[in-house]
Amino acid sequence: MTNIVNHTIDATGKKLGRIASKAAALLIGKDLATFQKNIVQPVIVSITNASKASVTDKKMKDKQYVTYSGFPGGLYTESMKNVTDKKGIAEAFRLAVYGMLPNNKLRAKRIKNLKISE
Repeated sequence: MTNIVNHTIDATGKKLGRIASKAAALLIGKDLATFQKNIVQPVIVSITNASKASVTDKKMKDKQYVTYSGFPGGLYTESMKNVTDKKGIAEAFRLAVYGMLPNNKLRAKRIKNLKISE
């Protein structure tokens, strides 16, 4: 049985992208001696004080999240401001980390090990 490694990242005054890239690297397990790219490492990453992170007004207005349903006319865009108003800043962090994880079968399992508190 392996021990679960807990990491805590304090987001106070830090940029969203810097925190997200650090969290993604930790979730993948790159810092562990037992790193294997085909295995989900027993790592839990907690981001605290997400609402105190440094996000500029320009980023809130200009950043667009794009989704596509697969049907004609099914391309949807939403600004970061709309996403954070609906779901909170934690959703912006989750989407940033999700985009930085490798696009494979382990991505969904790894993102479950990310905990974000506002």
